[in-house]
Amino acid sequence: MPQAVQSLPYVAWVLLVALAFGSFAFVALTRQLTDATPGYLRFTALCAGVLALLALLVDWGLPVPSDLAIHAAGRPDIRQLGLGLFALGAVLYALEFRPARAIGGAGFGAALALGGAVFGWAPTGVDAVPLLVQLVVLSLATGGSMAAVILGHWYLVTPKISEKPLVLQARLLLGVIGLQVLLFIVWTTLGGGPGQGAFDAFSGGNLLLVVLRLLVSLLFPLVLCWMAWRTALTRSMESATGLLYINLAAVMAGTIGAAALYVSTGLLL
Repeated sequence: MPQAVQSLPYVAWVLLVALAFGSFAFVALTRQLTDATPGYLRFTALCAGVLALLALLVDWGLPVPSDLAIHAAGRPDIRQLGLGLFALGAVLYALEFRPARAIGGAGFGAALALGGAVFGWAPTGVDAVPLLVQLVVLSLATGGSMAAVILGHWYLVTPKISEKPLVLQARLLLGVIGLQVLLFIVWTTLGGGPGQGAFDAFSGGNLLLVVLRLLVSLLFPLVLCWMAWRTALTRSMESATGLLYINLAAVMAGTIGAAALYVSTGLLL
């Protein structure tokens, strides 16, 4: 099976997991720190649960990565159990059935899924640590961007709700993407992936993809999130939502590119 075809299911898994886990994390934080409307919280949590179920379906069909930089996981059932537990917790949270326990169950499921993935796919335990960091930050950036776009739409139909939830989420995204920029500097200058040495990312045929990752899916979203935050402070919610839409597209493209480069070449970006 060609490398590109083999990598596609793994890239889809990373994208779906990132959307599910990150959006649920933003929902849980927004509920604790702001007066976000129950309808928004329930809908976004339900979306996170559905995305996790889609990730589980993809997981069942993952091919053996014979031509990829990652290894075949020895215990895929742990990863799949984690996805199932997360989906159940997210749905129960959406139904407002013991929210605290639902958050705990979803968090435990996310930890199982991510742990099963990184310690199964990475060649060694040492390589698993930076991969885990990468997946967590990708999840917060990608899922958080989706949660913010959904929240922006909530203001369009309920314009009198407080601006605090969107201001908080824009600030959180600004911090997460800023952290991604710092990690990009670390990964590219010091290494991070299996066998990835200092400045390896800038050599070979991946230079264009590395530059696009930095400019299009890191620095550009950083500016967009800052603009969305400042716009939300003035209650220009339509403008903020438009900016967050562009941000979501750029961040998702970056997540797809980063996942594809890691599974195919072992590069962390």
